[in-house]
Amino acid sequence: MSTNITWHPSLSRSERNTFRKQRGFTIWFTGLSASGKSTIATALEQHLLHLGLAAYRLDGDNVRFGLNKDLGFDEKSRNENIRRIAEVAKLFADSSTIAITSFISPYKADRQQARELHAAQPAHPDDEPLSFIEVFVDLPLAVAEARDPKGLYKKAREGKIPEFTGISAPYEAPEDPEIKIQSDETSVEDAVRQIVAYLEKKGLLTLTAADGRGLEY
Repeated sequence: MSTNITWHPSLSRSERNTFRKQRGFTIWFTGLSASGKSTIATALEQHLLHLGLAAYRLDGDNVRFGLNKDLGFDEKSRNENIRRIAEVAKLFADSSTIAITSFISPYKADRQQARELHAAQPAHPDDEPLSFIEVFVDLPLAVAEARDPKGLYKKAREGKIPEFTGISAPYEAPEDPEIKIQSDETSVEDAVRQIVAYLEKKGLLTLTAADGRGLEY
């Protein structure tokens, strides 16, 4: 770890919010493989973009093949995978972009670390901690196995994929997520509506005097 570095002050988050006309925060999707979290996350990203909001989705396709291509799927690698994703999501959110992450993120401790990272006191005295919204996309394991669009559960059952979440590695479900979606009972459209309703209720889609110098849209 580098010790000869110094934090250099820059624009406050409220200034960025004002110039970009929105606030940044992180929506953290978690759930079993084949639960539908990436499908919902993609639809949410598209909806927010249609509203004129800057949003960006982080998932296995754009993280595991780049930033985290050096990591495996053992517990230590999974921990580091989520740590890096949390740091990147925080940077997006700090830039006044809505960060959407879609990863199994099976361990409670890793998700809590991501939450605490966003909750840390900002360097600029005028800024508030970043909002972190955990979305648990719940689905019974049997239903996820029946879906199995990539054939991963079948391979895991055959012993061809070691440490596969839900089969040979644990999934620690969130106990108190901000949003819970039962994906076998909820359409993608209704899931997006549920999330947007929560964001609107919390005032996250509108700037206020506290975070954008009174600017609204």
